[in-house]
Amino acid sequence: MRSLKALKHKTTISRRNFMIGSVSGSLMMAFAPGVMASTVSATESLKNKVFSPTIWFEIKGSGEVVVNISKAEMGQHVGSALARIVADELGADWEQVSIHHVDTDPKWGFMVTGGSWSIFTSYKPLSQAGAAGRIALIDAAAKLKGVSAKDCTTENGHVLTPKGKVSFGELVQKGQFNQTFDQEALAKMPIKAKANHKLIGGHFKALDIPAKTNGTAKYGIDVEIEGMVYARPIVPPTRYGSKVVTVNDSQAKAVKGYLGYEILKDPSETLQGWVSVLASDYPTAMKVADLVKVTYQAGPTAKVSEQDILDEGTRQVNDASEGYLFVDDGDVTGASKSADTHLDAIYRTNTALHFALEPLNATVHFDKGIWHVHGGNQWQSLTLPTLAKALGVEQEKVIMHQYYLGGGFGRRLWGDYLIPAALTAKQIGKPVKLLFTRADDSRFDQVRSPSVARLDASLDAQGQLTGLEHAFSAGWPTLTMAPGFMPESVDKKGKIDPFSSSGADHWYSMRNHRARAINNDLAQQTFLPGWLRSVGQGWIVWGLESFIDEIAHKAGVDPVQFRLSMLDGQGKQAGRAPESVGGALRLKNTLERLVKRIGYGKSLPADEGIGIAITAGQERTMPAWIATAAHVKVDRSTGKIDVKKVTMVADAGVIVHPDGALAQLEGSAYWGVSLALHEFTEIEQGQVKDVNLNSYLPLRMNDAPELDIELVESDQVPTGLGEPGVIGVAPAIGNAVFNAVGVRLRDLPMKPQHVLDALNKETV
Repeated sequence: MRSLKALKHKTTISRRNFMIGSVSGSLMMAFAPGVMASTVSATESLKNKVFSPTIWFEIKGSGEVVVNISKAEMGQHVGSALARIVADELGADWEQVSIHHVDTDPKWGFMVTGGSWSIFTSYKPLSQAGAAGRIALIDAAAKLKGVSAKDCTTENGHVLTPKGKVSFGELVQKGQFNQTFDQEALAKMPIKAKANHKLIGGHFKALDIPAKTNGTAKYGIDVEIEGMVYARPIVPPTRYGSKVVTVNDSQAKAVKGYLGYEILKDPSETLQGWVSVLASDYPTAMKVADLVKVTYQAGPTAKVSEQDILDEGTRQVNDASEGYLFVDDGDVTGASKSADTHLDAIYRTNTALHFALEPLNATVHFDKGIWHVHGGNQWQSLTLPTLAKALGVEQEKVIMHQYYLGGGFGRRLWGDYLIPAALTAKQIGKPVKLLFTRADDSRFDQVRSPSVARLDASLDAQGQLTGLEHAFSAGWPTLTMAPGFMPESVDKKGKIDPFSSSGADHWYSMRNHRARAINNDLAQQTFLPGWLRSVGQGWIVWGLESFIDEIAHKAGVDPVQFRLSMLDGQGKQAGRAPESVGGALRLKNTLERLVKRIGYGKSLPADEGIGIAITAGQERTMPAWIATAAHVKVDRSTGKIDVKKVTMVADAGVIVHPDGALAQLEGSAYWGVSLALHEFTEIEQGQVKDVNLNSYLPLRMNDAPELDIELVESDQVPTGLGEPGVIGVAPAIGNAVFNAVGVRLRDLPMKPQHVLDALNKETV
């Protein structure tokens, strides 16, 4: 069993030596277990592949630097960012740097792209690797030129010496490298200070852009295997417990190219009640699947509705015996008993879909004893064991080949969508390309669970906050997909999903604070809850940051000043090295900068308001400090909320790839608006109600607000920005609506009818 801390440890390069050796005309560099490197030379280890790196790279005789990337590329330019870290430390010529996305060969180590962890977990080991490579190149050049290594440096793909410069390519061709750096040497590696960065923080081309713009980029959906057949799945009426009773394909048989169907048998029990329909080409597969009629014995949740799940969540948060403690500071019960005033509220969110641009797909074939699975995936190391179990083979007999993802957002972490293709290929004995339609994709989505949160505040006679209790219920993704990463609760009564709890452990200093995490078992049984961009933070902080405003107004204090007063950086809120140096004071700084940036307190037209929220996602162990403001205009006659502008100030430490970081925050801001005002579906008869864009209505271009984003200059450890920008948008909008028209909205999305109902209630 692994904790979240262990997962992050697993994704870093730890307790390993770094090897540099000449192999087949290239200079190869890899991390390897110390026990191996102590008994076998670097060159021999590399030549015989006796290593276990997370990320490694090589310099070819031409001078080209190839960085192997074990992270999934889904629009965030992760390969470019990781390569930039290596290249900067090496002193490489960016024009000679390229990236290569790798498969699941064990040599590449643990593979996961999620949680906004890629830069955070890779920055130090990649910097050390690049620095070690730089030292090796300098030593070789010094020897070649007969000079002292201390008088040499690297720049733009060359080693500069007192007797002239030598290119990396020439050194690879002329030199023989056979060095090993142990952990102690790596720890002392002279990593460049921020002031000496040439590539990190600069504006250089992203290495994945050319292929995406000229059409050569290959996504999972592009894979073609000779002799393959096409398949489309028929998704059963419930995620769990469905059984196929009969299949009638009489209509499909009349269609040219129809090749039959398979009732899938899945030893992993991931798929229950699935049918795969086969055809000789893609259009036929799409057509005939609609003609094959399947009758089912549906699972036990076939009549469950969204309201049923929300009602269960409401019952749970109102029952003090439900759930496990995530935070337990001070004496919340005592504060409640002695309080002069109480304030409580319930905040809810509806089901949300991932809706990635590229529908789910996979291509699978068997060759020479190995199953080859082609498709885009975010967490290969999590998916591979289930794939192997479904195929009934050892993991070593399965290779996942990685491609660009046409959107991930957490949906492609656990690759359950690869399994129907694998089973179909196994059952028919031929290569299979299985594609989901948009509707199939939506029905099989790992949705963001509906959620319910109850917040209770205790205030003394002076209106001062003396205690806060926060209970929150939802389906837990990690419980089903990665239970080994669930840590024990604070009260030691059970295990909790950290990704469905983060955000409740905020950075405000409170003497008495309790947070209770509750699994909504009805949601868990009805669908597979998924990790969706910003994960639990997106709905937990919606309630928290809205309620902080409620407390401030109840106490007669300005919401910004109320927040600033609690961001004192004392005790556990001081942060810790290396991931959260500065703690709450850095978050306070972003808020202070935001207030100045937006001219907080300025006069606004009628029915307009500005709301503020602060966040520190993704987790306390890797916070990106962000203050968000939303400027809205509310139409009292229709209830429509128009978001005019979203402003963010973000401190994520050293920014490796500024263009990419800005793009991440821009995308996050828009998705935050989408989830706040537009995007949702409902569970109806055990399935999602909305399966396509005719009824599932994310943010449209004509409703996109102006964005103003500031990245704070910092020399602290870089943290992730893939998800944190989403988190503060909804509560900022909700707080802005209150400031505009005086009504408090507590459901996501905030619909026009919610506004009208609240306004009508105010006038009664």
